[in-house]
Amino acid sequence: MDPINVFKGYGKVQYLEDQSQHRNTNTNVTRKPFITTVAILAILLLTLTIGLMLGALIHEKETEPPESPSLSSNSADMLKAVCNVTRYPESCFSGISNLTSPKPTDPEAIFKLSLRVSIAELTNFKTIVSNSNEAALRDCQSQIDDALGRLGDSVAAMEVGPEEKILTEDKISDLQTWISAAMTDQETCLDGLEEMKSTALDEVKSKMQGSREYTSNCLAILANIHTLLQKLHMSLH
Repeated sequence: MDPINVFKGYGKVQYLEDQSQHRNTNTNVTRKPFITTVAILAILLLTLTIGLMLGALIHEKETEPPESPSLSSNSADMLKAVCNVTRYPESCFSGISNLTSPKPTDPEAIFKLSLRVSIAELTNFKTIVSNSNEAALRDCQSQIDDALGRLGDSVAAMEVGPEEKILTEDKISDLQTWISAAMTDQETCLDGLEEMKSTALDEVKSKMQGSREYTSNCLAILANIHTLLQKLHMSLH
């Protein structure tokens, strides 16, 4: 073979290889910026997605209404929770706890028991008034009788048949009127003693304090009955 031709052929091969390497290098250089751009866009998209998700979770948490503390079905815990809405929670709890009747299972039952406690305490006070020889105290007796009548009407209104509701909206309105009137009767008794400058005023105030607290507790429980039932996921029944 002619040596010159061999070298000429080799030169062509070398030239072709050089061209191929040059194309590969250009291709790699072109691909690297493209791959880098895609990677950056992917990272940005992922970051944006995570940010949106976190933002949605934070917004949902901030706008979510606070959970109301629920009442326990345990009778003692329930009684404490119900009595805590009253102005005199200690007398409310002790007065109802001392009853020998079955333990209450819902706020309506507790309200009914609070009425019984109030009636019992006011009846004891009436005995004191009836046995007194002081004219001012005897004048109180009519107010006490009226208060007992109002509370008695309240208890009677809650004595219903198996298909009737213990409490209804209309009945709640009536009960609030009667219990408020019973409280007014007791205050009227004290006001009368004060006007007459009775020497027994302080003693009567002290002995009437229990019945006044119990009557106040009845009214407070009734005013909060819807909220208490809602915490137990219950309705008027």
